[in-house]
Amino acid sequence: MTAKALRRKGKFTAEAGVCPDKTWRSWRTSILWILPEILTFVYITQQQKMANLKKRTDYISWDEYFMGVALLSARRSKDPNTQVGACIVNDKNKIVGAGYNGLPMGCDDDEFPWEKKGNFLQTKYPYVCHAELNAILNNIGMDLRGCKIYTALFPCNECTKAIIQSGISEVIYLSDKYAGTDTAVASRMMLDKAGLVCRKVEVRNKSLLLSFSEEDV
Repeated sequence: MTAKALRRKGKFTAEAGVCPDKTWRSWRTSILWILPEILTFVYITQQQKMANLKKRTDYISWDEYFMGVALLSARRSKDPNTQVGACIVNDKNKIVGAGYNGLPMGCDDDEFPWEKKGNFLQTKYPYVCHAELNAILNNIGMDLRGCKIYTALFPCNECTKAIIQSGISEVIYLSDKYAGTDTAVASRMMLDKAGLVCRKVEVRNKSLLLSFSEEDV
């Protein structure tokens, strides 16, 4: 007789190795009885683990984030001497424009000069668009009034004119290495008279490392 048949008749034989129905039902009832307690224990344990897991505290600030975007944009510049990037942000902390210093569209980077000294037309200065101007021109097509611009380098007088005229209300810069020059003095004079907020960026991290390795994602 099969084990299934023995269970149906409620018989038990040691040789067959079959438990009687009463023993089987008792074992099943015991499992069902303690199952809620097991599930409760698992749930409480998971909740305790979640309670002990806190958010990261070493995340970058908004200023570091947007200045980082400006600095990353600068890496696109072909200028062999100075690479500058800029990033425009609206009042909801959304990026609405970005740019870097480079030649206008249609002007071949290999056909125009990149020199800093010499005959004016043989230098980069008559041809290069600065990062701030490019960020304004590259914006997503919205009104920039009330926006902030993050720029790696304090804006020159020409870019300052465009910043003011576009309606941008705040300038955040990283470096002011040309402070005291005529262009920097003119920029500050216009920014002050136009009522724009102008400040040096405050950062907790002196540098950030970007990795393009899949293992670091």
